Amino acid sequence: MAGRITWALAFLAGMGLSAQAATVCEGRNLFETMPADHAAAIEAATAGVPFRRGLVFDATRDDLRIVLVGTYHFEDPRHAATLDLVRPEFQGATTLLVESGPEEQARLAEALATDPALTVDATGPTLPERLSPEEWAALSAALSDRGIPAIMASRMRPWYLSMMLGLSPCMLRQVAESGGVVRGLDHMMMDEAQARGLPVLSLEPWDTIFTLFENLTPEQELDMIRANLPAAALADDYAVTLTDSYFEGDVWKIWELARHDAYAHSGMDAAVIDAQIALMQDRLMDRRNRAWIAPLLEAATEAAGQGSHVVAAFGALHLPGEAGVLNLLAAEGFAITRLDD
Repeated sequence: MAGRITWALAFLAGMGLSAQAATVCEGRNLFETMPADHAAAIEAATAGVPFRRGLVFDATRDDLRIVLVGTYHFEDPRHAATLDLVRPEFQGATTLLVESGPEEQARLAEALATDPALTVDATGPTLPERLSPEEWAALSAALSDRGIPAIMASRMRPWYLSMMLGLSPCMLRQVAESGGVVRGLDHMMMDEAQARGLPVLSLEPWDTIFTLFENLTPEQELDMIRANLPAAALADDYAVTLTDSYFEGDVWKIWELARHDAYAHSGMDAAVIDAQIALMQDRLMDRRNRAWIAPLLEAATEAAGQGSHVVAAFGALHLPGEAGVLNLLAAEGFAITRLDD
């Protein structure tokens, strides 16, 4: 979810729109209402995930030090406590590294404003022709709830629509009604860094999203939509559940929730769902995590030459897991210490 939210927000900014507080959206925490056996299955699936719990960590190796902060990309008053915890780490730091810095966000916005082909496929069969009538009806209804007419959606790229399904109608209504800016923890930390005169550097190029889903087969593209459709109807509940899980410092279980929800409601074979979840994890998180290690080490090495350290902030789902940033740094010989316990 975090990966999709990050890039969906980037697209909203690129379309001249902004997101405001997800916390005013009404919904249920799905972990509090699901059957006990479903909750137990999700807990079992997440129990052995490396660095599953926590949002703020210290990674050290010899004289290298990186302070890592897992973020949530929407506004919430509870971010203030996290920022208070992290604020002292800006003292003496040389750099803040984020997924997408101000320059990268500006370039993405410009590209989206000038090149419709980035999100629209003007050639080939339309989505109503590629999906079954039932699938297209369900997708059309979900996108209509999000302010995207069926006539526009029919030629949009499947990976883009898949990401939009991850945003709740409530969030998008706020986008349409507000003239505010995205005030998640990422931007609060960027503001803090800029106020201190610290450079804000991006961990990846501005056009990363357009390379993430290259070389998918036509059926894999459609399976992205099929796997995400069941959760679309519960997106307001997902927004509340994700936010609560984030502030509990236990975000990985939201990833497993999506899997088990697809098992129960998508009508797809479990093996197909597992393959789709693995594909999304590989493209949205694992590959990016591995690509971030080099710039993190480079920045930390440069800072160590000045007797200092760096701070890095990115979506919290990038922290845990076998291919999570923390486990990858541990494999590089870093000692990992949780700071928000």
